[in-house]
Amino acid sequence: MLKNFDDVQKLSKDNLDVAMNSFGAMSKGLQAIAVEVADYSKKSFEEGSATVEKLLGARSFEKAIEIQSDYAKTSYEGFVAGATRIGELYADLAKEAYKPFEVVVAKTTGK
Repeated sequence: MLKNFDDVQKLSKDNLDVAMNSFGAMSKGLQAIAVEVADYSKKSFEEGSATVEKLLGARSFEKAIEIQSDYAKTSYEGFVAGATRIGELYADLAKEAYKPFEVVVAKTTGK
């Protein structure tokens, strides 16, 4: 009876360790995502403000169109790069959060 209790207690401790490791990985991953989103937002705001200043200083309609076109292109490229990076961070988050559970699954299935 005491042996079974020790086994259950060890299993509970192991499961708690797995959950805590997974939580730690998720916390770190979400923090990286938040930093990336904040950096992108700051950069986007700064670029938008710089474009408004350029537009206010434009001497002709053609120059204003050129400034706006350059901004649209740069903004789109920045968005795609940022979205790609955030997508990669989410994929890494999922992998890292699942890793501790792979060990448990391997132990229980015998693989």
